[in-house]
Amino acid sequence: MKIGILGAGVSGLSAGRLLSKNHEVELLEQSPIHGGIARTKEVEGIAYHVTGGHCFNSKHADVLEFVFNEVLSKDKWHSVQRNANIKLHGNEISYPIEYAIRQIYDFDSNLAINITKDFLATNDDTNYKNLEDWFRKKFGNTLANIYFIPYNTKIWNRPPSDMSPAWVEGKLPIPDKESFFKGLISNEEDKMPHASFYYPNSNNQNTFIDSLATGLNIITNYKIEKISKNEADDNWIVNDDKQFDLLISTLPLNILPTLIDGAEADVLEAAKKLKYNKVTTMLWETTGTKNTWTYVPGADIFFHRYIHIGNFFSPQKNYSITEVVGEKSYDEMVENGKKDPFLLRQVDYHVSEHAYVIFDENYDTATRAIKDYLNDAGIYTLGRFGEWQYYNMDVCIKSSIDLAALIEQQYGINY
Repeated sequence: MKIGILGAGVSGLSAGRLLSKNHEVELLEQSPIHGGIARTKEVEGIAYHVTGGHCFNSKHADVLEFVFNEVLSKDKWHSVQRNANIKLHGNEISYPIEYAIRQIYDFDSNLAINITKDFLATNDDTNYKNLEDWFRKKFGNTLANIYFIPYNTKIWNRPPSDMSPAWVEGKLPIPDKESFFKGLISNEEDKMPHASFYYPNSNNQNTFIDSLATGLNIITNYKIEKISKNEADDNWIVNDDKQFDLLISTLPLNILPTLIDGAEADVLEAAKKLKYNKVTTMLWETTGTKNTWTYVPGADIFFHRYIHIGNFFSPQKNYSITEVVGEKSYDEMVENGKKDPFLLRQVDYHVSEHAYVIFDENYDTATRAIKDYLNDAGIYTLGRFGEWQYYNMDVCIKSSIDLAALIEQQYGINY
């Protein structure tokens, strides 16, 4: 069977590697090189992650087995302990904030007491009007007001009251009242899979991405402008040029329907309702830190996150990436950076188009309408933007593994 994969990011590459064992697979990528938003740019010998700070770990055994046994062996990675913190009221406290109440007590005892009273008094009935309501019912009003609401307003570029809580599953460490109380009297910490993570020994994530792409038939600089169904031969035609028996798309879900010949009007309308955020990043030389991430809820600086990429490396280097949702100019990023003496020298700058999907009031109905249409048409979708989900790299790989297994099952091959 000839399979076409639209897009050669981590999702497309993973699916391509798995399916090429039994099929003829061709990946069509509009960029000059594979890797998608996970690909880094090398500047001054530093792997600059222009869209987020991509690292690897997973709670899924099949993902770990695939990566370490089939792509890049475990001896070619080093382990990094996550050491994240939060800038709060002029102080640095550990992340996640709900386990840092003793640290907050050291500089504001009343605030720590109010957080504790609110958290222990929460009544989570599992019915949420919006994302703000989710935060209040999970963590109490005080934590919601000082951290979750202002921080999420920054990272989504809109108030949480206008958003769905659909994305938070598995994304945030959520303590119950017992573990919260243990955090007050002991060194209880969250058990998220990214409490430690792996990074290639080369100090560049592209080592993994290039290994993932090895041996695949990838056509780069290929812009997809039209997708049509050849009913007579029951196959797909891309750009009146390439024919495939089966099509997998990692293209953004808001774009894909506009490329399909004869797409229904209601599906095109649903695609228009999908929203996403751009992200602007800047690479800096810094004074140095032991942290891997710093989260910034305060309104005094518009950066929402520092990715201390130099601490992903071995040996460590004093470089960090600042990130802000939306499009900011080079000069705006520089001026904002002057507010923090930690940032010494700007090195590079980037604005990413599709960075994060937005879970707004239209999310559920719009994605369902598009996915139902594509499912009926016989086009598989995959990845962060193909599925319109807030997926980390390992979840993209997991989704690819599951889709490859499904396709082999449907077409009678024991995979």
